[in-house]
Amino acid sequence: MWLWNKIKQLAIPSRTGVVTLRYPYKPRPAPAGFRGQPVWDHTKCIGCAGCASNCPARTIFLRDICQEIRILLYDSSRCTYCGRCADLCPEKAITMSENFELATDNRQDITQTIELFMMTCQRCGRCYDLEIKNALDKLQMLGYRYDSLEVRKVIRQSTPELEPEHLEKTATYRRPEKLEKSSCGKD
Repeated sequence: MWLWNKIKQLAIPSRTGVVTLRYPYKPRPAPAGFRGQPVWDHTKCIGCAGCASNCPARTIFLRDICQEIRILLYDSSRCTYCGRCADLCPEKAITMSENFELATDNRQDITQTIELFMMTCQRCGRCYDLEIKNALDKLQMLGYRYDSLEVRKVIRQSTPELEPEHLEKTATYRRPEKLEKSSCGKD
């Protein structure tokens, strides 16, 4: 009797067929609305810094080299693929791809760098878009940002005019050892 039950148990898997996917060879297509790695279209990007200002994981860094050149660095190693950067982009220069398998041993494979040429006003020196709207005014981002691209840290410091001593400090930026005591609510 027990032998007959064992033979039945061996016959059951042969009748069901294949129930799993041949994953590495035939991956399942991504569902509609899937958010993978963000991809930048440098021809549409106006350098408004909305993506860097609103990234919750702080994976997008900006550096203003001079008034006309802005460098945008995207580090995918900490990205959560939330899609906020794509939602906030006024020119729809960021799209969420279906690429999510990003395992690599080289960090440069998952890093995107975009160098943008910013047009400047001859009267006031501020950056502007070639059209009527001005995205910098909409986001209230004035002046130069001093994020550290080398250490990949967001430094919340900006000035209305480029100051070379601030730019030099970002190359060797380190986090503070201990927090400074603030006078929050104590007068």
